[in-house]
Amino acid sequence: QVQLVESGGGLVQAGGSLRLSCAASGRSFSSYAVAWFRQGPGKERNFVATITKWGDSTNYAEAVKGPFTISRDNALNTVYLQMNSLKPEDTAVYYCADGIVATTKRHLYTYWGQGTQVTVSS
Repeated sequence: QVQLVESGGGLVQAGGSLRLSCAASGRSFSSYAVAWFRQGPGKERNFVATITKWGDSTNYAEAVKGPFTISRDNALNTVYLQMNSLKPEDTAVYYCADGIVATTKRHLYTYWGQGTQVTVSS
């Protein structure tokens, strides 16, 4: 059974940092691209960042380009999202997902985690 589990969310002040983790079990993460999406209150789930299976290429939403960094450690079956200079508008539930292709398109990802809440106070 494939499971993705996010962790590392929490409450942080504006300007602060958090590092999210996405740990996979049930299959090797190294065979799949992984992405982070987020869903704010009353909003759609939107693309944040993605990384190819070997970590040789990344892509970011314009809103997070610069402050956020996606990375992976295939030996640990884990993908990370380092979030710096956080703003109140970054408040959302953050989800990781894996798929065949590193894409911004939500429907192309197969397995999803349950999400981790990130709240940024002003």
